[in-house]
Amino acid sequence: EAQFGDFANCAQVVIDQFISSGLQKWGRICQLTMMLPHGYEGQGPEHSSARLERFLQLCAELNMRVWVPTTPAQLFHLLRDQMLRDFRRPLIIMMPKSLLRHPLSKSDMSDLTEGGLQVCLPEQDELDAANVRRVVLCYGKVYFELLKQRRERDIQDIAIVRVEQLYPFPRNDLAHILEDYPQAVEIVWCQDEPRNQGAWYQIQHHLWALLDDKHRKLGYAGRDASASPACGSPTLHKAQQSALIDSALSAEPVEDQGERLEW
Repeated sequence: EAQFGDFANCAQVVIDQFISSGLQKWGRICQLTMMLPHGYEGQGPEHSSARLERFLQLCAELNMRVWVPTTPAQLFHLLRDQMLRDFRRPLIIMMPKSLLRHPLSKSDMSDLTEGGLQVCLPEQDELDAANVRRVVLCYGKVYFELLKQRRERDIQDIAIVRVEQLYPFPRNDLAHILEDYPQAVEIVWCQDEPRNQGAWYQIQHHLWALLDDKHRKLGYAGRDASASPACGSPTLHKAQQSALIDSALSAEPVEDQGERLEW
């Protein structure tokens, strides 16, 4: 476990040489679990990102699992699953420290004793599925910010779905969830990280595959591309965070503007 996930870059050689490819190169089975605190909470560029995008880029041939659990029950079942499963692979867990005490990140005892591990968590509130016009897909702590703002703004036509397992990507599970929203014309991916970081670039092909219904469009709500993992100003951080939340929950269609290429 790292104090902050950002410090994993000091172990990048080990991650590249052994954890991600040791099985394919040498037949060495590894069941190591890496718990890397990851989340944009205004603490600056050295205390925000475990470089999720790097791990996802290394993922292939079912060489490891990458998870972003958002509830105590999910974390409990994930660690238990890692110990009990016969299919042994490294497990990368990314979640911010703030979820350890977040009032919305909680589980009933029955979730631990009777529940099980879920690669996706569907809409939590009781919405009329027939009236949902947009489904926001997200992971990590941004979910709770989206949920809080949606409740405060009394928005009834936007569903929020959590993708807890980012690799292997749960495309079939998401497809089943989306079937519940036949009137949804927008699928929006929302993340804390800049667009060139996080999961966006690594999972886009899965999202496009989910848009088999031609009337649906794919949008992006998140920070603009950045050379740095995060900004160093708390004021700018709050402004960026508010902007991406507003974008995901906006009344207007959410477009994917792409990365600005000109100087």
